[in-house]
Order: sequence, then C-alpha cells, then structure tokens
Amino acid sequence: MGKLQTLTSGRVASLTNAVARWPGSAAGERHLPDRTTARQWAARLVLPAALVLWLLSLRHVRLVEMRDYGLLQVLPVLFWVALGLLTFGFCLALADRRTAGGWFAGYVLGLVAVIHATPTLLYPTLRYSWAWKHVAVVDAVIRHHGEVPHADKLAIYNQWPGFFDLNAFFLQATGLDSALGYAIWTPPVFNAVLLAPLLLLYRTVTRDRRLIWGAAWVYYSCSWVGQDYFAPQAFAFLLFVTVIALVMGQLPTSVLYGAADARTDRWPVGRFVLVVVIAAVIVSSHPLTPLLLISALVVLSLPRRNRRVVLPVLASTVVLTAVWDATIARPYISENLNDFLGALLKPDTNVVSGLAALGTAAPGHVVVAWVDRGLSAAVFLLAAVAFLARPWVRRTGLPLLVAAPLPVLAANAYGGEMIFRAYLFALPAASLLIAALLLDRGRGPRLHVAAVYPLLLALLAGLVFGYYGKESANYFAKDEVAAGRFVAATSPPGSTIVSLTSAVPGLYLRYDENAQVQLDEQDIGDRRRLVEDPVKGLAGFVQRATPQQPAFIILSRAQAADIYQRGVLPADTMRRMDSALSKTRDYIPVYRSKDAVVYRYQGARSGTGP
Repeated sequence: MGKLQTLTSGRVASLTNAVARWPGSAAGERHLPDRTTARQWAARLVLPAALVLWLLSLRHVRLVEMRDYGLLQVLPVLFWVALGLLTFGFCLALADRRTAGGWFAGYVLGLVAVIHATPTLLYPTLRYSWAWKHVAVVDAVIRHHGEVPHADKLAIYNQWPGFFDLNAFFLQATGLDSALGYAIWTPPVFNAVLLAPLLLLYRTVTRDRRLIWGAAWVYYSCSWVGQDYFAPQAFAFLLFVTVIALVMGQLPTSVLYGAADARTDRWPVGRFVLVVVIAAVIVSSHPLTPLLLISALVVLSLPRRNRRVVLPVLASTVVLTAVWDATIARPYISENLNDFLGALLKPDTNVVSGLAALGTAAPGHVVVAWVDRGLSAAVFLLAAVAFLARPWVRRTGLPLLVAAPLPVLAANAYGGEMIFRAYLFALPAASLLIAALLLDRGRGPRLHVAAVYPLLLALLAGLVFGYYGKESANYFAKDEVAAGRFVAATSPPGSTIVSLTSAVPGLYLRYDENAQVQLDEQDIGDRRRLVEDPVKGLAGFVQRATPQQPAFIILSRAQAADIYQRGVLPADTMRRMDSALSKTRDYIPVYRSKDAVVYRYQGARSGTGP
C-alpha cells in the first residue's frame, strides 16, 4: 500500500510538472520568472507611441481628394507607420509568454480605434447613407409611437422593429432629440463591445492568452464587410456571437486547449432563460440573423454528445422564429414567399450572386473588390490549413461554425449580400483557427516575430482596401447634409423626392410622408432614357407633381461618386442632369452649394429656356 501511494504521488507530481510546463497553461505561466525583459519594455512603449502617431496623422487629411480608393489615397504616411508599428508591438507581446492580458487588450482595442474611429474623427457628419436611413426610422417610430404607417418599401422595419424600438425607448428615456448624436460613434463602440463575446467564445476553446488575443486581432484584421454601423444587422450580429459563446461554453465536450475544465451538459435555469431572451431579441430585430443562428445551432448539434445542450436552444429559436414570421412578419413573408421558394431551386446562382461581373465599375472599385475577395479566400484557406495542421481544433465546434452559414448561402442570395454575410458569420470561428495555425507552437521553438508579422500586415492590408476603399461615396460633406435637411423641412406631405442613388444624407427623414424615387434602381429602359435626355427621362417620375405636392430632385457629390464607383449610370450623368435642369424653366433651383443642388418641380409650364 505504501509503495502504491508513493507511486501515485510520483505520477501526480510528474503530471503537475508537465502541466506547469505546458505552453499557455495558467500553471506554466505562474512558474515563469517575474522579470521584465527588453521585449516586454518594447511592447509597452510601442503601444502608446503608435496611438500618438495615429492621432497626429489625422490632423491634415484632405477628404475632398478622395477618388477611386477612398481614404486609402488621402491618409498620410504617418497613419500607415502607426498601423505598422501597432502590429509590430502586438507581435512582440505575442512572442513573450509573460505578457499580461491587459497589454493584449490595449493592443486589440488600439487596433479597433485606429481602424474604426478614424472615419468618425475625420468626417464632419454621420457616415453611410444606410445609417442615416436607420436614424430616420427611429425618428418615425417615436413620432408615431410605434408602427410607422405609409412606410412603403421601408415597411419591413415595422415587421422586425426590435432594434428601432429599443433605440426609441432609449431616446425617450434619456431625453435626447435624435439617435444621430451617438450613431456617429457606432462603428468603434460596436467593435469594442463585440470584443467581450469574442473573448468569451475563444475561452470556451483555449486558456492560452496568446491564442485568445491573437484570434481577436485576426478577427478585427479581416472584418472588412463593414456591417458595424448604426443598423439592426450589426446589433443582431453582436447578439448572435453572444448566444454562440454561451452555448459553446455549456458544451460538456468542448476541448480547452492548455487547461482542463469540467462541465455539465445541464443548462442552469438563469443562463438558459438569458439565451432564449437574447434569441427572441434577434428574431424581432432582423430577418436574416435568426436563420444563421438556427444553422449554427444545427451544425453544433450534429455530434451526439452536444445535443442535450444545443437542442433546447435550437428548438426555442425555431419556435420563436416560426411564431414571429407567422404573425408580425407575415405580410412580408407572404409577399415574398414565391421569391424565397424560387431561390431554393437556384443554389449556384445564390452563391455567386455577390460576385457579379465588375466590368462597368470604376477601375479602383474593381481593384478593391478583388482585394476583398482575395482576403476572404485567404481567411478560409488558412482556416482549412489549420484544420489539417492542428488536430486539436477538430475536436472543437470551430470547424462546424465556419461551415454553418453555407446552407443559408445556398438557400437565398439576399439581394447579392448573402455571400458577404456568410463570410462575416464564419469569421469569429475562422479567426481562432488561423490564430491556432500561426501561434500554437506546442513544444516547438518559441514564436518568432519575423514569421508572423508579415502575415498580420498582409491581412490588415486587405482589410483597409475593403473597409476604406469605397469611402468617397460613404462620406458626406456638411453641404450635402444641409441639402437633405432643407428638403425634409420644406417639402409638403405627399411630395416626391428624387435622387440618383441612395447616397443622400437625410433622404428618408420623412419617408412616411413623402415618396422616394432612386433612379439607379429603375429598369434599364428608364435609365437609358435618363441618359439620353435627363429632362424627358425624369418626366415619368415627376408627372404627378403639383404646386401643393411638388417633386424635389437632389443632386450631390456623394451620388456622383457612387455612380462612378458602381457604374450603374455613366459617370457624367449628374453633371449632365444638373446642366439640363438648370436650362429648363419647369425645374427651379431652390438650394445650391458646392456639394449639392436641389431642384423643385411642381408641374409643366409653357415654354422652356433659361
């Protein structure tokens, strides 16, 4: 008996020592000597230096010089030096196992600030026309105390109102006049808040700080899709990652690389209720995200050992989605049911719909689009290599989560955006796979900065093309905002608001009272007539105008940039249109500035000429 105890004690001691030596283990990190090395000092000094250089680089940026490549061509060299220095400092931190989590957090949040706060600090107004539209919807919800009547094509927001109702409640509770004040800061704040569920997700797989924070860095280095502005899809994505992290944390068989963990497959009542409530908010806020959540839960339930955890959440989400679609969202579902069913028969078309030919787009826009595609392909390729090269990741749910959006992608094109949404929803899991490939050295040699630094820089290079390359149409000058507000303030109810594209700030400020016509969305015949003769081409869209309910035509700088980038109309369409309308007595210029002009049309009068 004494020999058995001695033998057992020796094996326990050996196991303890092995755990202490295991890379990334908590015990191993505690046994490292507590001394500050030159690498640690360098990592601590580089972070503040990079942030200071970044702020200094924003002092003299000339936004008016943006063309094909958006912010890429106007940001100074100092900005790129700061971004490269920040990446180098992060690699130094990764190379030292003694780096504390606080320094990793500082670097990742620094990256979030540099990438996402730069447009916010540079632009005088809210970025993205879609964000302006969502601000207008919140305003309309407050004015109508709920459902907005006469919403026309924006009636879909009445059927998924969760995001807008929450913002309306916040504004009324705080006494703020509009969501515009805080919507400007949505991209940096959203990405900073998203870090919490990302870390929670990654900690369900590993306790290695370098893998966790490396995955977070990779995520922010590859998230080029731009679904982080003031929008219900951004809100729903944040909640999606939270639900997946909570479910993954409850799985009894999740592998914790570098640390042992004992879990039960029974849901604590409070946590399960929290997950169901979050799923209900997702279902009420966005039509697509519940389907992607269901798909993710289905693939996580494929291993039999996971089903006691996943199936209750899956069943709850399916029931909530079905009930919502059959009641609140029934008008939209009924109207588009044939399109949904037809899309199911064209999976190949759905998959490639977002990769349409770019022959008519601007040359710079084509380059940006191909860089986007290259970065996306690189992410999936690196994730696949990690799946083959790191056997331990196969025992986690990460590969399943990467593949989860594929069924939804094959089922519907979602207006050509589904392929980008599929990439976004696969990215959190793919990022940890990539981090495992790059940073998991196991018992091998220590991580070398020179090996990882170039690849992280390459990922960031792809990101800035996708995230900054189209900013000439996403940025609005103050004069453009003033033009949109002028129309909203002076147009009588029942007016028609005509624009070339949706790139108009404030276009939807009173969408429940006025009709909106966007010429780039019309059929090819209408667009040809507009190009041949702008006055005759407009006639069919303004023919109902009267002095009491006139039509307003808004032409602006961002619309010209949008047309040039996408190639939906000839690049000189706005200039020719402005010239033609200015020579026609029926169209009266009621607002003109350097970046925008507004014409009022209230019915044909006799005669033409200046």
